[in-house]
Amino acid sequence: MHTEVLCPDIDAALVERLVAEQFPEWAGLPVHEVDPQGWDNRTYRLGSELSVRLPSAAGYVAAVEKEQRVLPYLAPRLDVRVPEPVGLGTPTDGYPFPWSVRRWIDGTDALRAPPLDHSRFAADVGAVLRQLRAVPAADGPVAGAHSFHRGAHPSHYASEVVAALDALGAAVDRRACERVWDEAVASAWDGPGVWFHGDVAAGNLLVDGDGRLSALIDFGTCGVGDPACDLVLAWTFLDADARGVFRDVVGLDAGTWARGRGWALWKSLILLAGSAGPGDRSEHERVLDAVLADPVV
Repeated sequence: MHTEVLCPDIDAALVERLVAEQFPEWAGLPVHEVDPQGWDNRTYRLGSELSVRLPSAAGYVAAVEKEQRVLPYLAPRLDVRVPEPVGLGTPTDGYPFPWSVRRWIDGTDALRAPPLDHSRFAADVGAVLRQLRAVPAADGPVAGAHSFHRGAHPSHYASEVVAALDALGAAVDRRACERVWDEAVASAWDGPGVWFHGDVAAGNLLVDGDGRLSALIDFGTCGVGDPACDLVLAWTFLDADARGVFRDVVGLDAGTWARGRGWALWKSLILLAGSAGPGDRSEHERVLDAVLADPVV
């Protein structure tokens, strides 16, 4: 029987100890918790130029080595910044997982930025995702457990969709949800696998002082496969007009959009049903409403 290895409490004192033991050249630099924190990893700023990123549980460990390998490959091929690893920490008695040190990237995530021009932002994101898809992918990690099956077919999560609908009962329009899901699983990516990010959420998109996309962070679920999972921003963050801009710029066919809508449906349902992650119920309801109201054709 597999037992998940749970990580100890992660705090600034732990980060200070790990850095002092394994990277003495950075010992003594101030350590500050980053706000907001992620779910899969905890991030701390180290001095003014660096950050430390630590997996929060064993299930997220595979991403550490993957990011160390793929980020230096992707960085020069994209027009926005991505995290730059500069050190790989090893497990110790005080912390059981590998961890990483990266260059700090200035910017404000799209959720916390001043009001954005959503259409311009949608065009920026669509352009960088199109650029990401064009990066040669022959040696990239094929979608699978390391990406939590982002980049695979959404039908991988069919049982979770059914379970969430059963749990939610009359709280959601089951027939409408099933129509969206049936459309999502009726098509498949039939070309060669392409690079996908896997978690194109507003919190992973940094903007500069002019509200332009400046960095794409958190590549822990990236890989090579079907890019449909990268379209969920269309329903989780963009309004209808910006969604149209995003669709035009990102340049993917109707079947891929239907699968992307299915990914957004799956995530909103499991969050509403309480089977995954934290969050504001009203926000999950808003996303589900956007998914059901959008006639993807």
